[in-house]
Amino acid sequence: MKADIRANLEAIQKRIAGAAAGANRDLSEIKLVAVSKMHPSSTIRVAIDGGATVFGENKVQEAEPKIIEIGRGRAEWHLIGHLQSNKARKAVQLFDVIQSVDSLELAQRLERICKEEGRDALSIFVQVDLAGEETKSGIEEGEMPELAGFLSTCKRLKFDGLMVLPPYFEASEQTRPYFNRLRQIRDDLASQKAFSNGVGELSMGMSHDFEVAIEEGATVVRVGTAIFGERNLVAYKRK
Repeated sequence: MKADIRANLEAIQKRIAGAAAGANRDLSEIKLVAVSKMHPSSTIRVAIDGGATVFGENKVQEAEPKIIEIGRGRAEWHLIGHLQSNKARKAVQLFDVIQSVDSLELAQRLERICKEEGRDALSIFVQVDLAGEETKSGIEEGEMPELAGFLSTCKRLKFDGLMVLPPYFEASEQTRPYFNRLRQIRDDLASQKAFSNGVGELSMGMSHDFEVAIEEGATVVRVGTAIFGERNLVAYKRK
């Protein structure tokens, strides 16, 4: 397993570098988030030893014991799955970045909790729904101005980027319109100086389509299966 994960990480980094070069982009602009959901702490440790520095988790309750065991300071932790309002406080305590803010109400709650918890700054991305799939979260494009307006008033939340989870297509090229549209939304917001970091991150692209996402401007790619292999839910629950 150790050799496989390390080899997979090296292969993914090479593919990222190739996609960046093909798009005439600086490789340093692109961050790899290793999606470790449904993988145990032991597997994450192997990935850290192999050079991974950023991990993405879908559920607060699953991530908490892993983050505690491995340590907040050993890696950068991103929440990439839907955040239930009753898990917001724990998410503020655990994560470096919350990529899945999908409503004004959630943003308001996170800002308030940051104040209550004494957290000076929390980086957040807004997840935008560009496909209208019932099984996926995200704020509708038309609701972005109101949310962006609120985020501009926040003292603790740092609006650092956008995230999208497009429909799955066998042909990765079919995801391109979604990535292109998110970039357009990002560029428009950046022109309004909406982002805390100025330019605005673009979190888009997963194992099967991250190269297309990089061509369309992704600054954060979320890769799980291509690093860790297929997830075995039964085996994970036994650990």
